[in-house]
Amino acid sequence: MNTNNNIYTVVYTAVIVIIVSAVLAFASSSLKSKQEANEKAEVISQILTAGKFGEKAEWTAKGNDAILSFYKENIAEAYTVNAAGEKVKDLDVTNAQVYTVSDLKAQNYNIKDGNDTSLPVYVFNNGTVVVPIYGGGLWGPVWGYIGFAADRNNIIGAYFDHASETPGLGGKIKDDPAFRQMFEGKRIDFSDVTPFAIVKGGANGKANAIDAISGATMTSNGVSDAINNWINAYKGFLSSAKDCCGEHEGEHCGDCENEGQHEAHEGEHCGNCENEK
Repeated sequence: MNTNNNIYTVVYTAVIVIIVSAVLAFASSSLKSKQEANEKAEVISQILTAGKFGEKAEWTAKGNDAILSFYKENIAEAYTVNAAGEKVKDLDVTNAQVYTVSDLKAQNYNIKDGNDTSLPVYVFNNGTVVVPIYGGGLWGPVWGYIGFAADRNNIIGAYFDHASETPGLGGKIKDDPAFRQMFEGKRIDFSDVTPFAIVKGGANGKANAIDAISGATMTSNGVSDAINNWINAYKGFLSSAKDCCGEHEGEHCGDCENEGQHEAHEGEHCGNCENEK
C-alpha cells in the first residue's frame, strides 16, 4: 500500500477521528451519571446549609451518599409554585429531585420577562422551608438559598454561591460565614418597597436588612437584587402561610394543631385555627 498518496492520508485520518470520537463519547457517557450525582449533592448540601441542618463544609466532607440519605429522611415534600403561590407540580423526593443552577437560570429569565414561573420549594419535616434565588453579581451569576421558619417569614439561615466573584471581596458571599449569619433572625417585609435589603453603610437595625460587604458593592447589590426579584416572585407562596392564623401574622399561632406544617395547607385556610379570620 502506498502510504504517501492522498487517499491513504484521508482514510487514515478518518479512521483516527472515528476512533477518538468513539472513545470520547464513551468517556462522556460513563462520567455523566457521576457528574449528575455530584451536581445534585452539591445543590442539596447548599439547601441543607440554608435550612440550618449543618455547615456546607461538613456536608462536603461527609460525601454524596450521606447528603442524599439525610435529605431523603428529612424532606417532607418538594414542589414548584407559580406567582400566585399555587402548587404547579411535585418534585420526586424519593429520588431527591431538585432544581439545578441551570434550572434556576431558566426560571430567572421567566421572572425578569414576566412569564409564567415554576419555582421550587423544599419543605422539611421540622417545618423549615427553603427557596432558591438567582441573579447577577459583578463578574457572573450568583445564586443561593434562603431558609425560613414554618411561618415563611422569619429567616433562619442562608447560603450563597457564585461563578466568578473576586476572592476576598465579592467572594465573601460564599466564603465568609459572618455574611450568611447576618441573615439569621431577619425577616421579609412585603410592606416595604424592598422586602429585603443589603445596605451599603449599614442596615441600622432594620428587621429586613443587613450590611453590605465592604469593598464589594456590586456583588452585594447583585445578591440584594436577586433576593428581591425571587422573593417577590414567591410572594404568593410566602404570604399564604399567614392565612392559617391571620391574627398572628408572621408568627406561629399556637392554636393550630398542625403548627409548623403549614405546607400541608399551602395557599389555604388550615381550618384548625381558633383565630382563623
